[in-house]
Amino acid sequence: MSTAAQPENKDQQKRTVSELLEDIQALTTEIQELYCLDAIPWVIGYSGGKDSTATLQLVWNAIAGLPEEKRTKKIYVITTDTLVENPIVAAWVRNSLKQMKSEAEAQGLPFEPYLLQPETKETFWVGLIGKGYPAPRGKFRWCTERLKINPSNRFIRDVIRASGEAIVILGTRKAESTNRASRMKKFEAKRVRDRLSPNMNLPNSLIYSPIEDWQNDDVWIYLMQWQNPWGYSNKDLFAMYRGASADNECPLVVDTSTPSCGSSRFGCWVCTLVSQDKSLAAMIQNDEEKEWMQPLLDFRKELDAEETRDRRDFRRRNGDVQLYERNLEGEISIEPIPGPYLKEAREHWLRQLLTVQKRIRQTAPENMRDITLISLEELSEIRRIWLEERHEFDDSLPHIYEEVTGEKFKDPRPGADQKLLGSDEWAVLEEICADDKMHLELMSKLLSTEWQFRKKTKRVGIYDSLEKCFNTSSRSPEQAIRNAHLKRDLREAVSQGDIATVREKVKQLTLGDAVNESQSEHSSQLTWRNIKFKK
Repeated sequence: MSTAAQPENKDQQKRTVSELLEDIQALTTEIQELYCLDAIPWVIGYSGGKDSTATLQLVWNAIAGLPEEKRTKKIYVITTDTLVENPIVAAWVRNSLKQMKSEAEAQGLPFEPYLLQPETKETFWVGLIGKGYPAPRGKFRWCTERLKINPSNRFIRDVIRASGEAIVILGTRKAESTNRASRMKKFEAKRVRDRLSPNMNLPNSLIYSPIEDWQNDDVWIYLMQWQNPWGYSNKDLFAMYRGASADNECPLVVDTSTPSCGSSRFGCWVCTLVSQDKSLAAMIQNDEEKEWMQPLLDFRKELDAEETRDRRDFRRRNGDVQLYERNLEGEISIEPIPGPYLKEAREHWLRQLLTVQKRIRQTAPENMRDITLISLEELSEIRRIWLEERHEFDDSLPHIYEEVTGEKFKDPRPGADQKLLGSDEWAVLEEICADDKMHLELMSKLLSTEWQFRKKTKRVGIYDSLEKCFNTSSRSPEQAIRNAHLKRDLREAVSQGDIATVREKVKQLTLGDAVNESQSEHSSQLTWRNIKFKK
């Protein structure tokens, strides 16, 4: 649940309670008319935060005011659990959805709540620990689409596929930020129906934002003065916001002259896109009973620490070396773009995460002792990636799991434990390769690739796969980086029409790919086919 409220326009005139009441009555009529207008199903985005709660409450009350025979159209209420939500907020939302489902059935209302989650292959820990993606940054924000956008879009697409169209109802407000207001106004100009904006991401769907013109004060007045219709406590929601404020002050909203709270931000506890998790820190600071979450804050702080390059590969995940201009104290340096976390770093993060999970299961309140920071399905997918994609056949995940938890790792993936190579063979290979990590990587890739093709009748593609091992792992880091610089210089020479330099660079690249400059047998640039059929 991400509920950020930026400082609002102080020059904007605040509404009186009576004016807000008139607006609520007008919105109720509008919602009822829009609902009865056609058979297009509705999908309401609900995060459990104040804006989405106010929006859902408005819609709920409006539909409840219709005659029973007119409540024929389904209203899907969807919440996306990223699996790395603030534990307190995640529990709040789960319980809210349960209560919502029960009350909808009891009141005869067409609301159907759904708790969505990212696919296992797209979760945060599979990305960071499995694939080695670095902690998200502004320039590499790989998490948002996978964790939040994709699950909800998949659900909405299914609704559109079944019904042809969908109306998506959101609690977005122009007052949240200047960028949000600007974006919403642009979509207003493209409206095809009153109050319905086009959804640029999903064809055949429209967006309805009933509280788009509300201020923070309007939201809190409505939540405090109007009872939650599905029996959940808005006062508890208010208390949660107050507990997540640094100064623990969030005055009860009784009139428009009283400033509301709502500057807190609830989101993923691992989020490194913000400078610090103020809401989680404030929760721990303001409530001694929440001190059990301190290990989460400590883990996030380590994750957000300035990255040391020795934890990262010098290549991208596809094995390519890509260069960029790095500004070091005013001097430009051409260096490789840091790639994914190396094996040791990924194992470190797994060990740390399991340790944190074990600790908070021991110290959390009774109702939170079953907390899961990383699921068995995620661990299984991480293990598969390490074995099949990273070719790390020492299979360290089960050993790390048992070392930290004291329990055997039971992989839910069928056939996951069938293997010929393991930690013993890895240890032998390490000894043979001594301290040459590239040699170890190449040998492990070749062995693992052969193993993966073992049961295929025709083994089509094995030579291409083996050749790829040589292309990505046979050069030393120095050779691979030098080769990347040569290619970069070649591109620049071509763009400038420098024929002499082009010829020289092409000659260097050709020689570099055909001859092993260091005369080291394992770093030969000969292709697998050349080696296989060499006479």
